[in-house]
This record gives sequence, C-alpha cells and structure tokens, in this order.
Amino acid sequence: MNHPASARYRLGPLEWRVLEALWSREMPAAVRDLADAFPETAYTTLMTTLDRLHRKGLLTREKQGRAFRYQPKLGQAEFASARAAEAVRHAVQRSGGSLTPLVSCLIEAVGDRDRELLDERESLVAARRGEPKSRR
Repeated sequence: MNHPASARYRLGPLEWRVLEALWSREMPAAVRDLADAFPETAYTTLMTTLDRLHRKGLLTREKQGRAFRYQPKLGQAEFASARAAEAVRHAVQRSGGSLTPLVSCLIEAVGDRDRELLDERESLVAARRGEPKSRR
C-alpha cells in the first residue's frame, strides 16, 4: 500500500528546480517572475508545476490581481528534514515491525561518512540505557 503523505515529497526534476528557484528568491513569486529562469519551459507548464506543488502542500499561494504568488511552506533545511522523517516513517511501516535493517543501514551510512557523529550517537544510546560513558 502506498502511503499518501509519501507522494507529497516525491518530486520530478522540474518541481525540484522550481522549489530551488523559490528558495533562492526568498520572497513570493508569480509565474512571470520565474519564467526567465526557465527559458526552455512553457509558461503554462511552469504554472501547472507551481499549482501541483501547491496541491502537494509544499507551497502557499496568495492571489494578487489575476495571478498567484507562490512561496515555499518550508525552508530548504526544514524540507530536507521533513523528507527524511517521512522516509523513515515509511520504512518503519514497511519493515513489518523490525527496525534492525533500518537502524543497521543508518549506522553504516553514518559510520562511512562521519566517525565523530557515530561516536556521539553511541554515547547517546549508552545514556538512554543508563550505561556509563564508554572510554576510548
């Protein structure tokens, strides 16, 4: 079964580009404000993409005259965090109750990239269990 909220964060290449353009502007924009940044994209395609992002709940919009002005609901970092949280929720639901594969994957990914972060998480787990801090 497909989790309805997960579709919200699945974005196509144009949707990503539009979001990034809006984040870089740091102010609401109408289709005409963005059109120059998308010369290869038809005006109506850009309008449809903004509407689709709004329907997914990722943009707010306000009517000004005959046009809508769009703005992301979340900043870039907040959006990345929300996507990660949604992915984890989805993985937990699909795991059949076992968190072992998910936790193992996260530990491996973190360990490959950031040994210090892995040590910090190890201390956090020990503290959660009430164990004394490990000495290295």
